[in-house]
Amino acid sequence: MTTNQSKLKRKNDLIAYSFILPNFLGFAFFTLVPMIFSFVLAFAKWKGTGNIEFVFFDNFKKLANDRAFVKSLSNTAIYTVLVVPLTLIMSLVLAMVLNMSIKGRNFFRTVSFFPYVASLVAVATVWRFVFSPAVGPVNMLLSKLTGKATNTLPYWTTHPGPAMVLVVMFSIWKNMGYYMVIFLAGLQSVNEELYEVASLDGANAWQRFTNVTLPQLAPTTFFVTIMLTISSFKVYDIFLNLFAGGDNQLSDATRVLVYQIYNTAFRSLDYGYASAMSMILFVIVLVITLLQFYGERKISE
Repeated sequence: MTTNQSKLKRKNDLIAYSFILPNFLGFAFFTLVPMIFSFVLAFAKWKGTGNIEFVFFDNFKKLANDRAFVKSLSNTAIYTVLVVPLTLIMSLVLAMVLNMSIKGRNFFRTVSFFPYVASLVAVATVWRFVFSPAVGPVNMLLSKLTGKATNTLPYWTTHPGPAMVLVVMFSIWKNMGYYMVIFLAGLQSVNEELYEVASLDGANAWQRFTNVTLPQLAPTTFFVTIMLTISSFKVYDIFLNLFAGGDNQLSDATRVLVYQIYNTAFRSLDYGYASAMSMILFVIVLVITLLQFYGERKISE
């Protein structure tokens, strides 16, 4: 390499780094450094002021006997197990339907995507009214159909079972439009010739779907599954807007892990203990993601 070529390469490298630097600095100051600090705090006690007292694994030992933590972890796990496959299926079905040549297709695509971009606070308020135990249209309709009094019907926002059903329905409705768009993009890359070959071989619609569409959508499905899993374990805002009262407190039935972390850190001011919870959440998401990557690689082989 000549001297001029070397200078040109260094110049190009500097230009490239100058574009990368602002984003990297933002990542370092607002994500990387807090993550490292949180990892250190997981082995310490700190109230936000004064000296940091290192207690090593005491925070993690305490978690095993913390009923509120176990309950919030259980709620998060149940929510994830329900939301991930149901949202995956609903968004794929919606994408398949809206990928057909039907009248008003673009309109229905827009309508399906609208809940994702709509204000969470606004739509959650509407849902809370619709499913209000006493005056909500849902319970009033159920009362008319069953002949039961409204106070004997499900308390959607307080009782554990109905509350989980409500938040799962809300999450699917709110997010499936976004994943529908991702599946639509994946469907555009499916080789149409494979459908023709399958039809010539006598394959019906279901066989074409399982033997042509699904294998071609495997990378898209994997990506959607990863994103859904991570977002489900990190869920917080949906529960807070649907179930929190005037003091922004969640009941045992609707308390999720991220809310428990927030509550421990900013209400109880126990930053070390909250950081230990964060590390548990990080490890859970990491392990599940690695298992999904391993499963995807095995399927690809």
